[in-house]
Amino acid sequence: MRKLTVFNFMTLNGYYKGPDGDISWHKQATGAEENEYAKEGAQSGSALLFGRVTYEMMAGYWPTPAALQQHPGVAEGMNRSEKIVFSRTLKSADWNNTTLVKEDLVTAVKQLKQQPGGPMTILGSGSIVTQLADHGLIDEYQFMLDPLALGNGTPIFSGLQQQLNLQLKDSRVFKSGIVLLCYQPAK
Repeated sequence: MRKLTVFNFMTLNGYYKGPDGDISWHKQATGAEENEYAKEGAQSGSALLFGRVTYEMMAGYWPTPAALQQHPGVAEGMNRSEKIVFSRTLKSADWNNTTLVKEDLVTAVKQLKQQPGGPMTILGSGSIVTQLADHGLIDEYQFMLDPLALGNGTPIFSGLQQQLNLQLKDSRVFKSGIVLLCYQPAK
């Protein structure tokens, strides 16, 4: 069975997006260690899963000359990776190697997990994370915890229908103060 991982960054008070979807507060792009970690992740061969909003943001940045200049290793990996975007409203998905899935999210992910292939990673896409967490379909949660709090924003598990018990699998502290926390569902 294919492994499904979530990779997200968040604030100390649990927001993964600030007001109006702002993510400029995240420090990953400024730290060499964090950038190297992102490069390794982007080049891991994992299929990337997105909701419409995150897909449009990523597709609007990673294929650009600015992304290739500022983050060449990450951009190369992002552009080469298989991408799956879940949306009932998106008309097309033109970023290379992207498949648009309009079917029921939970059913589609159950099918993807049963198919042969490598690991899959959800980037951003909070509503997808919440829906799949509620159905027990996520195998690992990776959170980059930024050392800051926001006055408001979107909580990482907004709308979660049931308690999600996790156990710490691994952690890493970066020189910038960002902490990577890796969890798996508690047995």
